Amino acid sequence: MPGVLARLGAIQLDTISVLARSHELVPYSRLGPVGRPAVERALWGSGRTFEYWAHAACVLPIEAWPWFAARRKTWQSRREVDEAAQAEVLRRLRERGPQTAGDLGGARAGGEWWSWSPLKIAVEQLLARGRVVCVERRGWRRVYDLPERAIPADLLAQEPDQRACARELVRRAARALGVATVADLADYHRQPLRRVVEAVAEGDLVPVRVAGWDSPAWADPAALEALGRGVRGRHRTALLSPFDSLVWDRARTERIFGFFHRLEAYVPRAKRVHGYIATPLLAGGRIVGRADPAREGRTLVARQASLRRSAVSAMAAALAEAAAWVGCDAVALERVEPPELAGPLAAALRRLT
Repeated sequence: MPGVLARLGAIQLDTISVLARSHELVPYSRLGPVGRPAVERALWGSGRTFEYWAHAACVLPIEAWPWFAARRKTWQSRREVDEAAQAEVLRRLRERGPQTAGDLGGARAGGEWWSWSPLKIAVEQLLARGRVVCVERRGWRRVYDLPERAIPADLLAQEPDQRACARELVRRAARALGVATVADLADYHRQPLRRVVEAVAEGDLVPVRVAGWDSPAWADPAALEALGRGVRGRHRTALLSPFDSLVWDRARTERIFGFFHRLEAYVPRAKRVHGYIATPLLAGGRIVGRADPAREGRTLVARQASLRRSAVSAMAAALAEAAAWVGCDAVALERVEPPELAGPLAAALRRLT
């Protein structure tokens, strides 16, 4: 699990959970059905990770702490703060140790931002500014602590400037992506495009041409070296989190896989095309379908499965494995697109479950 995080550089978090939470699906899609408790232990309270705003709210390797210094300084320059509330949060953390928002007197569980208490708003502002840190979650709640207690001293002492931060985040994005446009590199950690252009010009990425791409591309030197040695990764057949870094950039996903990916959780039900939380189906290094999963007791229900004719076996295998991983012993299909694949998919599932 630590190797997955090191390779990707960031694992996005999200509150939506139907099959499993996004941060659980990401290692599952790469490693197979690893135990979900093992994922939680690796990510929270291990001393090797922290949570911060990267592509979105992400779990990051602890070694990345210095490279978000410029982002923390940007937040520090904003003035819409309640200094008294922030001082109270810091006092409580110093005196009482790590605290959740509830411990501090935050909003009700599950509360929207507009129902947050002044102390909850203050601790989130302090988190963005780097004056508190989150290295653990309990029951999906952030546990806040002081950086000097949670971040190794050698990392905490480093304060690289904005240009250095941009260069390093671009390097890390390139390592995760392999080959990318400047826009791809900017999106990975949500950096301003102008800073990424400067960082690319100052860095050691290799300019390359990619067939079918209109924009110039840049490759990670290590990826090119591995390619030259004939190194190939193994292929998994698995359902992906819609927040997986492999597909979180819609434009890149369509450019690489010819697959238009859209999160429809916030689309009115009647207007959804593929379902509430469609999970892309990865098979043979391609995206060949998607499924909208849900759980009813010990049954994994595919509210909708959309797939190519050639992907029937892959979809059946992915659904069966995912069901076993989350503790279900049956798979049910509600809707299949195109409809003529419903019979073959059901038959393939019966052979596996």
